[in-house]
Amino acid sequence: MNNNKDLKNKWLKILDILSKQFNDGQPLDLENVIYLIGVQELGQTEKKFNKEQKVDLMHIAICRLLEPSGFYEFEYTDDEGWPHYKVINKLPNLKSGEQTLLMKESIINYFIEKELIQ
Repeated sequence: MNNNKDLKNKWLKILDILSKQFNDGQPLDLENVIYLIGVQELGQTEKKFNKEQKVDLMHIAICRLLEPSGFYEFEYTDDEGWPHYKVINKLPNLKSGEQTLLMKESIINYFIEKELIQ
């Protein structure tokens, strides 16, 4: 995804959709989106999560988002339904802005795959 304008437009579209659906139209940030993806991947959308579980959900989301890029691979689902991933390739050392860009691109690709956006 080379076009910065295209990336920005798709990112804003995702934020708009999710903000309306999950936050009464109030803007969400990158961490909120990652958390929502974790909940989606776990599939336990009605459950209340404690602080540790919320961190675990964000980890699930990051693994799932970076799986197509070859950084993680799905390993198994445990008895409680939580997915587990293994590291395939170590993430490169990225500056904060580069990390944000990588995550936004991965999120956009995730939502294209899920057919939420084109």
